[in-house]
Amino acid sequence: MKLAPSTAGPTAFAGGLLAVARHAGEAPSAAEAAIDAALDGALGRTAARLKFTGKPGQSVSLDTLGRLPATRVLLVGLGDRAKVAPGTLRDAGAQAVDAALGQRLDEVGFVVPEGADARLIAEGALLGAYRFDQHKKADPDDPPARVTRFDLLGAGDAALDRAATIAGAINLARTLVNEPPNVCTPSRLAAVAGEIASGADLGLTVLGPDEMEARGMGGILAVSAGAEEAPRLIHLTWQPEGAAAEGGIVIVGKGLTFDSGGLSIKPAKSMENMHIDMAGAAAVLGAMKIVAALRPGVTVHGIVGSCENMPDGKSYRPSDILEMYSGKTVEVLNTDAEGRIVLADCLHYAKQLQPKLIVDLATLTGACMVALGEHYAGLFTDDEAVAEELLASAREAGERLWRLPLDPKLAPSIKSQRADIKNLGGPYGGAITGALFLKEFVGDTPWAHLDIAGPATADKTDGHIRAGGTGYGVLTLWRLIERAASR
Repeated sequence: MKLAPSTAGPTAFAGGLLAVARHAGEAPSAAEAAIDAALDGALGRTAARLKFTGKPGQSVSLDTLGRLPATRVLLVGLGDRAKVAPGTLRDAGAQAVDAALGQRLDEVGFVVPEGADARLIAEGALLGAYRFDQHKKADPDDPPARVTRFDLLGAGDAALDRAATIAGAINLARTLVNEPPNVCTPSRLAAVAGEIASGADLGLTVLGPDEMEARGMGGILAVSAGAEEAPRLIHLTWQPEGAAAEGGIVIVGKGLTFDSGGLSIKPAKSMENMHIDMAGAAAVLGAMKIVAALRPGVTVHGIVGSCENMPDGKSYRPSDILEMYSGKTVEVLNTDAEGRIVLADCLHYAKQLQPKLIVDLATLTGACMVALGEHYAGLFTDDEAVAEELLASAREAGERLWRLPLDPKLAPSIKSQRADIKNLGGPYGGAITGALFLKEFVGDTPWAHLDIAGPATADKTDGHIRAGGTGYGVLTLWRLIERAASR
């Protein structure tokens, strides 16, 4: 779908669907009034009959019957002007796309409301247009509807270029999460990293099993031992001219492209969606795609630890003791607590880059979903400044993030009698003990862990959030990088 700025007045837009917005408790804008006048008051009468008050998600749609160049008009609600959030505007853009698709109209014109950020509406349109349907056979008698053009009446080119970059990166992350594990393998993630780095002045290092063996990365090697697919540690680097290699931001993603649970095998039902266990890696690659395009003035490293966790005669076992890249030893109690073992080696690798901050993202625990539900990610850190920075970044990005305690009283539960630590804590606070395990591998480096098990996927479409992989984390990571670059 092509985004395009337009200086056309609302009553002059010649396309399929013309969308206009209204805030709750406010009179119709000049654009809405002009459209209503051209329709002989039909829009206002229909809105009143349907009790349209401008609440978010509300809409009124009607055919213009030739009274306007547009085929159909859509009135959408934005809610209270003082409470409009980034997600509200993205949802409005997606709402317009959905309405056009429902009517098989291939062009949309959206009147940008006064004071609104056109970029967010454009992002929402592109996110709303996303479909993961490449594995479906098209019906030649009923081809899928497509919106080919989205005009923003009153927007400029720069805002739309930026929107296309950001939405494109989120949609890349969504696709990686949605792809089946026979397509999205560790080598596939490495290839995507190569595409991001190519021609963008990003450095790329990819470690395979031999390089991991030479470095002593006992964690990721153990988890991947039962798989035919070889593991990959992927490291993308953006270093702006004049910036130091040290002191930047490192973002780290868990990249389990399929998780059977290993010898501690999951029930069949729990294995059905384990292609999504690399959503943290997808978020990192999506954020690095934005970095490659927009070139922020701060050093950024993106690290992905990717492998499969499969049962086999070579698989690592409950009761094994692993020597990690850091030199710490880990007693394995459950091979299905594998993400933290992979991340442990990645975090020690990240720590050696001497960054100012490390942030990891992982679909780590079901316990976090029990605590927060499906729409919030959990934030764990013992650094107040880091917590505030991430919470502010998520809020400004329009993603839901909630801080949970990194409770030191639970730390003894991961101590082992046979090794330095074990990969499972007690029966309670599983999201916390998972985070405490990761903390063992960052030393004194400022660090935060985002458990994204809930919002990494969605069961159903909700505004600009589409069913399936959501691309959660890309926006928060990019806003974090933007804030760091502005200092």
